[in-house]
Amino acid sequence: MRLRNGTVATAIIFFTSFLSLSWYTAWQNGKEKLIAYQREFHALKERLRVAEHRTLQRSSELNNILEQFRRAIAETNSSKDALTNFSDETQKLLKELANRKQLQVPNIYHHLPHLLNNEGSLHPAVQVGLGRTGVTMVMGIPTVRRKVKSYLSETLRSLIDKLSPEEKLDCVIIVFVGEVRSHNSYSMSHRMMFSTELSSGLLEVISPPATYYPDLTNLKETFGDSKERVRWRTKQNLDYSFLMMYAVSKGVYYVQLEDDIVAKPNYFATMKNFALQLSSEDWMILEFSQLGFIGKMFQAPDLNLIVEFIFMFYKEKPIDWLLDHILWVKVCNPEKDAKHCERQKSSLRVRFRPSLFQHVGLHSSLAGKIQKLTDKDFLKPLLHKMHVNPPAEVSTSMKVYQGHTLEKTYLGEDFFWAITPTAGDYILFKFDRPVSVERFLFRSGNQEHPGDKIENTTVEILPVSETGLQTKEKYKRTEDRFYRIGQFERGVAEGAVDPSFNPVMALRLSVLKDSAVWAILSEIHIKRIAG
Repeated sequence: MRLRNGTVATAIIFFTSFLSLSWYTAWQNGKEKLIAYQREFHALKERLRVAEHRTLQRSSELNNILEQFRRAIAETNSSKDALTNFSDETQKLLKELANRKQLQVPNIYHHLPHLLNNEGSLHPAVQVGLGRTGVTMVMGIPTVRRKVKSYLSETLRSLIDKLSPEEKLDCVIIVFVGEVRSHNSYSMSHRMMFSTELSSGLLEVISPPATYYPDLTNLKETFGDSKERVRWRTKQNLDYSFLMMYAVSKGVYYVQLEDDIVAKPNYFATMKNFALQLSSEDWMILEFSQLGFIGKMFQAPDLNLIVEFIFMFYKEKPIDWLLDHILWVKVCNPEKDAKHCERQKSSLRVRFRPSLFQHVGLHSSLAGKIQKLTDKDFLKPLLHKMHVNPPAEVSTSMKVYQGHTLEKTYLGEDFFWAITPTAGDYILFKFDRPVSVERFLFRSGNQEHPGDKIENTTVEILPVSETGLQTKEKYKRTEDRFYRIGQFERGVAEGAVDPSFNPVMALRLSVLKDSAVWAILSEIHIKRIAG
């Protein structure tokens, strides 16, 4: 009997292990398929963009031919006998062609006309590496010579050493040398130091031709910046643009880095997995550092829009301001207040915490500038978990402790901390526009204060309309038309939303009994139905 029981137990353990392994393998295969589909989709969009560009070129060439034809007709019109040999129909057609006005389509040359003077202005003057494409992630690092100290070698070593062998095959690091006079010595020195990475395709070094840059000597001084600073930030915008144009067709995601940073272990897998988690969301920027232009991830097709926008205003403002303006143009309503705008932008610009990159450079590439900038989130323990939630106006009747606000928690920036909730207290999420919700998750407490949990609290939703609700008898309805669809158990409330309730106007947490402890809300996830 013992032998039989032991055999059964062994079989169960084996079967459970097999199921776990099968599930994990399927999960991994699903992730890889998603990456492959994203690569194909981005490649298709890039081919369409190239086709559109070629169509515009052909259109421009045809317009030039038409213009020459028009001039020829004008010359023949000056002679009375020149058109007498043509039929009336032909003469009518020629006159229509001569009088037709063409529309001028703006393009890159409208903002940078000097590029027309040299055919090679948009081709790298230096290009070292294998030109790897088809990767998940492209990392771009612009660099120029610093008078005091260069941090580039340390930055590259930190990024490369924290990649696994598999990850080194799935990414490419591009160093953009923004020095038209000294790029040869630059590339030679790093070619020797990182010869293995260059020969494997992991690392590339590029530099633009001198003809890429316009005259930067007579720029308008704005925002109180000195002439030298305006020139520095203007050239920086052009450097970013060249680097993005070079990187756009190489991978699924593009990550902007700087040449004076260090990275955390597992930074690549963390960024990749976070981007995959948000694959159904309409994001534009994922931020893996709170400083400047460090650790900013974009989807490759979005780089074309960003470059076009930078070229339009490269002389006006620095890059981080221009990026914020892009978000404003895409989602902000001028008739709404600033808070509404910030909520809308938060759905496009998603912040990951804790930071994956730390700024270490003391001496800026701007001569004479000392910058003691460090990312305070770099070494912080993770006391909350962030998700992308629908834009909403949030409010609570609870007393907030030490700035741990509900707004920050909803955006994934912090945890919410309140002093002993009492019966009747609430947390309200009023969506900016009706939302179809698939699931909800609210988690209380954290590793530093595990006892500050929420109990005796219900989850309630407010449908846009009660017409046609078939399931209302299953849920308790409050006097103000909310329906109770869940409650906290052991500090967590989670569940699916009955589709008949959708779309909903608001979601609320209602406290039913006085609490004996403070309350921490460390995770909020209101998951929208995809599409």
